[in-house]
Amino acid sequence: MTALRDTGFAKINLTLDVLGRRADGFHEIESLVAFAALGDHVELEPGDTLALAVEGPFACALSSDNLVIQAAEAAKALKSTLRLGRFRLVKLLPVAAGLGGGSADAAAALRLLARANHGTLSKSDIDTLAPKLGSDVPVCLDSRPALITGRGECVKPVSGFPSCGVLLANPGVPLGTQAVYAAHGAEPLPAAPLRTVEAPDFAGDFARFINYVAPRGNALEVPATQLAPVVNQVLTALADLDGALVVRLSGSGATCFALFEMEDEAHHAAARLSAAHPHWWIAATTWR
Repeated sequence: MTALRDTGFAKINLTLDVLGRRADGFHEIESLVAFAALGDHVELEPGDTLALAVEGPFACALSSDNLVIQAAEAAKALKSTLRLGRFRLVKLLPVAAGLGGGSADAAAALRLLARANHGTLSKSDIDTLAPKLGSDVPVCLDSRPALITGRGECVKPVSGFPSCGVLLANPGVPLGTQAVYAAHGAEPLPAAPLRTVEAPDFAGDFARFINYVAPRGNALEVPATQLAPVVNQVLTALADLDGALVVRLSGSGATCFALFEMEDEAHHAAARLSAAHPHWWIAATTWR
């Protein structure tokens, strides 16, 4: 049978506010996210046996307890008649990098299982499974611009998201999400936040988009740089590039990004950055 194919798109936290630590141990956040037009390749050859083959430049960095397998096992537990099969994951995104790669791969696995089983695994089923697999998995299901709240599982689509150039740079230092949040030291929340936040509508206006993103920040940037000082070097190198309008850490890092008005600008900047830092992972792209 021909393998089914999907992509685990890289998730970029354009803004990230940590409101506090909840009683359940999770952190209450507010974050504007978007997805780059690059990511891991995920394939499924439907069959009766569950298996996973991992390859690609970052395959060795993955643990054996992969979210693709966890997603498949959770789906099978929910729907006992579900047909699984052999997954192939080509790991092109850095691991523990602030790009939501594992969550994106799990979301891709759920989408592939739904396609392979022709309605047995419904959208409602997938929506139920996603937050149990990880806080980022719900927004990765559609992999479209969104404002996420709660611990990340509350997803509000963003309208009128403009195209632009995106440059990603990772110095090759993994940063664990839990360690960065611990270093942040968020105060406990006395109760769930009562405020409701509306997702922005950028109406396709790049200037409006930049005016929204620029004054906001990433609350995890300081603790991330404390744990991995090289992140400061990445941020400085990005800020020095011509045309870079916003420079920031994505998620808990160590990947940083720069935004440009045009994709061509991002590609030119990537060439310059790669020449100066040949051992960094660097990619120029746009939004999917």
